Amino acid sequence: MLTIFQTLGQWKTKDAKLVPYHEYLEGLTESFEYISFTYTPRMKNQFADALATLASMMLPYALLAYRTSIRTFTGATPYSLVYGMEAVLPIEVEIPSMRILAETVLEEAEWAKQRYEQLNLIDERRLKALCHGQCYQ
Repeated sequence: MLTIFQTLGQWKTKDAKLVPYHEYLEGLTESFEYISFTYTPRMKNQFADALATLASMMLPYALLAYRTSIRTFTGATPYSLVYGMEAVLPIEVEIPSMRILAETVLEEAEWAKQRYEQLNLIDERRLKALCHGQCYQ
């Protein structure tokens, strides 16, 4: 009911985070001649609720697929453009547990060398994506 009264302009929101949304909604409602609100009983809305719940359960998998699929424009994945390295899929992880990770000892010099190589790889990938984007245009 609160949302309906706010939309009709009878009540105003006091929450600072919601004020911009409320002002935008007021602008939208002025462009309509008539706005009606209908009550949908819970029994008739169960199917939509079930679909929304199912979609929210599948969202992490959809995001993983989006982040790891290669885009034709840049020739890289969104994850690699943001983080500078390829996403590691759970099935690709070579170290199966924290116990084995704790037992694996890297010397400081070897760790620094690997980190330096990763940083160089980030610059190379960004340059490659930039060149690919310019060639695409």
